[in-house]
Order: sequence, then structure tokens, then C-alpha cells
Amino acid sequence: MEVVAVIDFETTGLSPSQGDRATEVAAVIVEGGRVVDRYQSLMNAGVRIPAYIEALTGISNAMIRSAPPADAVMREVSDFVGGIPIVAHNASFDARFWDAELEHIQRERKQDFVCSLLLSRRLLPLAPSHKLGALVEYAKLPVAGRYHRALADAEMAASLLLRLEEELRLRHRVPEVSVDLLRRIQRASKAQLPRCLAAARGG
Repeated sequence: MEVVAVIDFETTGLSPSQGDRATEVAAVIVEGGRVVDRYQSLMNAGVRIPAYIEALTGISNAMIRSAPPADAVMREVSDFVGGIPIVAHNASFDARFWDAELEHIQRERKQDFVCSLLLSRRLLPLAPSHKLGALVEYAKLPVAGRYHRALADAEMAASLLLRLEEELRLRHRVPEVSVDLLRRIQRASKAQLPRCLAAARGG
């Protein structure tokens, strides 16, 4: 598989369109079947963190007050990721915040997201849940740290991505896993999946 960046945000809420902002971001670069580089930072966007979010993430308003400005962090992480494909678990959420935070610094995303949640629904259909924590337990992946912290979640999503790649190669006998194939699989319905995998095998 090509080099990819697996990213994760922690935020003040669910929707940037409702004024929610990012409080932490992480990106891990995956190459040759392993994580080769990492970026992580808290970020201060000047928005208060609700108590229930603080309890969920462990990120407090005091921590954010001493964090670097969100604009500076987004410049750094977008430079770190560059133009390589981006992967996230429940990518629709992270893509919304990636785009919204880039907009604050007058930048635009150039690449599509790959969603490990959508991929896991197709490739690990027997998992009891497709939330990240449940998949980590189901696939016996290493727990990288506290859930709902950006770097730990990005590391675990990267482990999941590599497990899904292995599933394609070993169980489905796909000789070459590409980002383009992952995008096709995440768009495929359950009924379309066998044909999609057959095409990837060259059959």
C-alpha cells in the first residue's frame, strides 16, 4: 500500500458548523506496514470545552489555555501530512474538522479521505461493533493509550488499517492493496463487494 497519514481529532463537540473547534490533533505516517513518523499537539482555538467532553477526553480547559494556537498547529500538521492520502476512523467526522480548521488558515484539502470504519464494516462483518475500541478488542490489536486522545486513537486506527490490509491479502487473496482499492471497497454495498474483490484479484 502507498504511504498514508492516519489522523484523529479531539474536539469541543460534533459539528464545526455549530461553532465546535478542534482541541487536539494527531497524524501518524504509515509506510511499509508500520508507523514511521508521528505528529501530535493540543490546540487552542479559544472555545470552551464542555464538561462532558472534558470527562470523555481528559483534555481540560486549563490544558488548552497553555496549548499553541489552533492556526499554528494546523499549519504544522497540514505541512506534515502534505498531499498523501488521509485515513481516519469515522472519516466523515474528521474530514469536517480537517476542512474547517484548514479554512481558518486559508488552506484547502487536496486529497480524499479513506474511512477505516466503512472498510471494517465490509471486511470485518462479524465484529460486534465497528467503533474503534470494539474493533481493537475484536481484532486483538495493541491498545496504544487512552481512547479519545488523538495520538492513541490515530495509532490504533493505523493498526486497524494494517489489519484490514492483511485481511485483503490473506483472506481475500488480493495481491496488491492500494488506496484506490480501499476507496472502492468503502463505497461498495455488501452485494457489490464480491465483484469488487474479484476485480482486485484480476478475476
